[in-house]
Amino acid sequence: MSEDTCNTLNSKDIQDKEDFPLGEVPDSARKGLWSLSVVLLGFTFFTSTMWAGGSLGISYKFWPDLIFVMLLGNLLLGIYVAILGYIAFKSRLNTVLMCRFCFGDFGSKWPDLVFGLTQIGWYAWGTAMIAFMFTELVGFSDSFSIPLMIFFGFFFCWTAYKGFKGLEILAAVAVPMMLILIIWSFIIATRDVGGFAGLAKIVPIETMTFGTALTIVFGTFVSGGTQATNWSRFANSASIAVWASLFAFFLGNGLMIFAGAYGGYVYQEPDIVRVLAIQGLWLPAIIMLLLNVWTTQGNTIYNFSVAGCNLFRSDKRRYFSIGGAALGTLLAILGMYELLIPFIILLGTVIPPIGGVIMADFFINHKGRYPKLSEVKFKKFNFVGITAYVLAALIANFSPGVAPINGVISAVILYAIINKIFIYSGHPQNHEITQFKM
Repeated sequence: MSEDTCNTLNSKDIQDKEDFPLGEVPDSARKGLWSLSVVLLGFTFFTSTMWAGGSLGISYKFWPDLIFVMLLGNLLLGIYVAILGYIAFKSRLNTVLMCRFCFGDFGSKWPDLVFGLTQIGWYAWGTAMIAFMFTELVGFSDSFSIPLMIFFGFFFCWTAYKGFKGLEILAAVAVPMMLILIIWSFIIATRDVGGFAGLAKIVPIETMTFGTALTIVFGTFVSGGTQATNWSRFANSASIAVWASLFAFFLGNGLMIFAGAYGGYVYQEPDIVRVLAIQGLWLPAIIMLLLNVWTTQGNTIYNFSVAGCNLFRSDKRRYFSIGGAALGTLLAILGMYELLIPFIILLGTVIPPIGGVIMADFFINHKGRYPKLSEVKFKKFNFVGITAYVLAALIANFSPGVAPINGVISAVILYAIINKIFIYSGHPQNHEITQFKM
């Protein structure tokens, strides 16, 4: 065997272990519906989503207000992620590599930073939350919080280090256990409130605008949903990518929102950990919530590592996993736990326009098919995508209504308009100037 052949085989082996962060997923690594759904459900089954749902539960009448905002928000989120999942299957690329087409080779580094920082924020929140949960439910002294953050911060990144296979194995165990805990909690809450007749008598103690509520439902996982292509790109078919995305982000994320909202509504307590303690579920809560948080933390730091690979043009995804865990742990120690709702609202402003630009670029500029990365010479900046994104983010931030929805829709419309202007002016912004660098 020649030296070149050996080097090629070694390179393929490294890429397989690193989950192909800088290239297309090969046919040999494709996954079926069960495998992909389990991983995506493990991602969306997150306690912070339940906590966000709890903030709705203390602000809205159960029927029809609370049910309507949860169904609408999660349906829109599921459709958004499913469209990106379809693009991921067709291109075999993750989100940050798609960004090279619509933002340019150097311009795509901005989404890398946005995705990386938001995922680290989630990782910090989850790490702090599980540490506080242990100290509260087990009765540890508050002095144990920081050591526990350090322990869990590095413990959770193990599955991300292992890649898709590690995430799949953990999720297959954690998802069923979380379902058991949710059903158990539902039964207790319904009993405590006096059945559905008791639900109708509860008066919410807080108020929240419809736009803010829908932003929380949609924005809770819009950052993760925009990066769900990290796994949907592995799908065996377009239908698997779409249905697994809908199943996880409409039903799975919706169930988490509903579980938190239901407990918050019954007990008028937004903190899901305290709700479970009130219900006397402290021991199963510790076991099952630990697994629940672990699944999402692993996926979150995996997202960070993929964004880091594109930012620095490195295929060493496992090293970025460890570095991201260290940074997330530091943020947890510095107090990220108290900033969840403002953080979600910020995500709902800056993340969705990226997904909107990707969709518009793929369907309008590339007619539903990207060329292979090895055949492309990217421009440093794609000013069509960059301009559309900046304007859409401003619209999302300053316009009335629901910020993430406004951001996605305006990004698609603006991209289409600006793209036409560039074409008619004789300056089509595609991808044929600067040599693509791996």
